[in-house]
Amino acid sequence: MRRGMGAVLVGLALGAAPAGAQDGDVARATASVRGPARPWLPPLASLVVPGAGQLLLGQDRGMVYLAVEAFTLGAYVRQSAVARQEGDLFRDLAFHVARRDFGPAVRDTAFEYFETMAHYPESGAYDLDPGPALAPESDPATYNGAQWLLARRTFWADPDVPPDPASPEHIRAIQFYQTRAVGPNFQWSWRDAPLEQATFRQAIERSDEAYRGARNYLGVLLANHAVSFADALVSSRLTRLVGRPTRVSTRVHRFGVRVAVSVRH
Repeated sequence: MRRGMGAVLVGLALGAAPAGAQDGDVARATASVRGPARPWLPPLASLVVPGAGQLLLGQDRGMVYLAVEAFTLGAYVRQSAVARQEGDLFRDLAFHVARRDFGPAVRDTAFEYFETMAHYPESGAYDLDPGPALAPESDPATYNGAQWLLARRTFWADPDVPPDPASPEHIRAIQFYQTRAVGPNFQWSWRDAPLEQATFRQAIERSDEAYRGARNYLGVLLANHAVSFADALVSSRLTRLVGRPTRVSTRVHRFGVRVAVSVRH
């Protein structure tokens, strides 16, 4: 009798180990289907480093987000460096060559000002009359002269026949000129430096192109963070809600971004 009871106990002990292992496997499988214990961690990780949340969820596409991040970040850094380098070059040429004879006190200003310098050989005088009355630049080959010609064509009946200085037409033309003409502190001239102006133009173009490229890459970086975050958030939450592994796929096309959610059965 004791031998029979011993055999039964030994059999139960031997059978208990596989059952426990099976229970452990079931528990681990259930936990893997339900997702991570902290569902907020994958989305947060993907928001900081795109792809990190997907890798935490065991999704290989996280490497795609990481690759996009690395390539785009490197391109953004390179384009930003080129924009700064070319920007320093055209500002130095403007300050030390074109504006040198006018005693400039301010080195930098709006980018549109430098673009204007690339199109006109010189700014021209702001006021040709040393007296109290304003006498605009008359040479239309200069920037200020071109602005005065535009003002006359806009407000005068005949741009070659000046009206009475006290007339509304003349006053409006003067006001128009004052708002658009370059003042004494920002005058320039490339008359004796055509090669420097050509280099200036090239630096302007390269800087502008690099700046636009950097801005586009920055947009891709932000989009990569946002899409990776949304992907990890939906995958993590849906996996816990439906109890099955879920997948979020995205496709970028010329009309926008298409997002699809699939549940594995």
